[in-house]
Amino acid sequence: MRESVAKASARAAVILDRLEQLHPDARCALDYRNAYELVMATILSAQCTDERVNQVTPALFARYPTAADLAAARSEELENIIRSTGFFRAKARSLMGCARGLVERHGGEVPRTLDEMVRLPGVGRKTANVVLGHAYDIAFGIAVDTHVLRVSARLGLTKGEDPIAVEARLMALVPQPRWTRTTDLVIFHGRRVCDARRPRCGECALFDLCRFSDRQAWAMGNRPAKAAKRPKSTR
Repeated sequence: MRESVAKASARAAVILDRLEQLHPDARCALDYRNAYELVMATILSAQCTDERVNQVTPALFARYPTAADLAAARSEELENIIRSTGFFRAKARSLMGCARGLVERHGGEVPRTLDEMVRLPGVGRKTANVVLGHAYDIAFGIAVDTHVLRVSARLGLTKGEDPIAVEARLMALVPQPRWTRTTDLVIFHGRRVCDARRPRCGECALFDLCRFSDRQAWAMGNRPAKAAKRPKSTR
């Protein structure tokens, strides 16, 4: 039977409460000291692990400590610093474009609204939500990445792979004060338990609340037949 919004909201609240107990250390995994550093680190994190980004950003911010410094960067020098994050040429353009936008439109400061954020080159809704929620403690929305897409779908809270639609659904189910925390908790659960290829359903504290059709098989240590084929990347 289709679950009502009220019942889904109640189930989502229990899920988040359990995730708080399971992952009390959940946080934004990117290292940063201010909003400028977080927005640039988040841009770098596309198609790259947070661990790798954290290895690169100390040198990046030592060389370009402000948006004005980054806006005036030489492309080749910047590319060399961020090369190991992948897609370094495109990312360098995004970093410099974002920095120029910050300098020209906002005096070098990261704005505090989603509409202003997403007008910056290289900044989409997910990046804006990450920065606003973590650097400024302003909840404009829920940052949706591949972990949030996967875990929320398996839990039966959302459907489809459109990040905008998934975000809207989650925002309707979760109270606004929990929006930023929801992203951190779900991402940590996706990394530690609800793995894309080998979910640890038998160890999952959300098993009784989950709607994942293959959870029984995974819990018993059996790889479902349809999971035998390597899934396509959603990145």
